[in-house]
Parts: sequence; structure tokens; C-alpha cells
Amino acid sequence: MATVILLRHARSTANGAGVLAGRTPGVGLAERGEEQARELVDRLAGVPVAGLVRSPLHRCVQTLEPLSAKLGLTPVEEARLSEVDYGAWTGKGIKDLLEEPLWKVVQQHPSAAVFPGGEGLAEVQSRAVAAIREHDARMAAEHGENAVWVACSHGDVIKAVLADALGVHLDSFQRIVVEPCSMSVVSYTETRPYVLRVNDTGGDLSSLIPRADAESMAAAHAAVGGSAGTGPA
Repeated sequence: MATVILLRHARSTANGAGVLAGRTPGVGLAERGEEQARELVDRLAGVPVAGLVRSPLHRCVQTLEPLSAKLGLTPVEEARLSEVDYGAWTGKGIKDLLEEPLWKVVQQHPSAAVFPGGEGLAEVQSRAVAAIREHDARMAAEHGENAVWVACSHGDVIKAVLADALGVHLDSFQRIVVEPCSMSVVSYTETRPYVLRVNDTGGDLSSLIPRADAESMAAAHAAVGGSAGTGPA
């Protein structure tokens, strides 16, 4: 299978306002978010990105625009990577939601959390993981087993996908941090997923280019004793 870079959209105007934007139409990037989107071009300059997939929401569209233009790739819109449908919570201030009884459930037992008039977090994980795995298989079929691709989505959605890849229960997904414009990387294989990066907000990711030589066993086996790294000998 291929390797996916799970990219959270860049900082939005809602992030700075402390509002749960959810699927509110028209929420775009803040000034810092626009800078982060432009910086993605350099961060991924050494990575042969084979394809782009994104949530339909405007902040994800904006996040991928500079990278899409640089690579000459048209992003595929994937509704299953859309933000959580927070229902009646949409548009409310985070500080106001802290008083809701459901808030404790979301924090401590998220697999049981269903937002009023919206969807449950278990449903979010199911749809998002299915989408990622389907697109990953497509990328591998079209571009080869060493293909690297980008999926631009939202914080809770990416955390749910990472929990699945890590083999941990959804109730532990709040332990995972996914910041705006961070990249988390998963390589799917026939036997298990490998989580290569989580919440990476730093420099280039060229070290993620899969090695095709016989030494590289990561596609099928975990290294006994720990990985030897990807740098020079």
C-alpha cells in the first residue's frame, strides 16, 4: 500500500476566535493560516506527492491551493473527510460548551458521544478510516506501492484516523494532538499500518520517501530492537 500524509487545514479564523466552526459555510484561513499554506510548498518540496485529497470545506480548499498550484495536481474532494457534524454545537464558543454534560463524555468516553442533531464520533472514525484506506489503495494501484499522497482534513477526523492506525480505542483519541497545518504520516501495509509521524509542524518531510532497496523491511515487518533511522550511515 501507499503512504498518506494526514494534513490538518491551516489556522482558520474560527481557531483564533475559540468557536467550534464545524461545517459552518465560508470559514476560511486566518492570516497566519495563509502563511502556513504557502509554507507547505517548501515543507513538501522533497516529497514526490502523487495525489491530493481533501475535505469539501473552504479552509481545506484554501490550505491546498498553493501546493496544488505548485504540483499541478487537482485535489479530489472527499465528503467522508469533512469536519465532524457537531449539530446544535456548531458555531458555539468552546468556553460555553465546557458547561454541557456531553462535554465530559466527549473528553472521557468519545466512542459514546453523539452530538445533538449531529453525528457520533464513532461514526466519524468509521467514515474517515474507510475513505483513507480506499484512497490509499487507489494511489498504490495508480502510482505504485511507494506512492506518497496528501489528505487534508480536520483535527478530530485526523485524530480518529490516527487512533485506528495506532491500534488504540477511540476513547483514547483525545490523547493525540493535531495542530493546525500539522502533518501526521501513516504507511499502510497488508499486515498493519505504520505511524511514521504525528503532529509534525517543522521542516521538510523528504525523509519520508519510501526506500525501494532490499534493506527496507518496513513495508512488511517491524524492526526488532527499533528502527535504525533514515539518515546516512
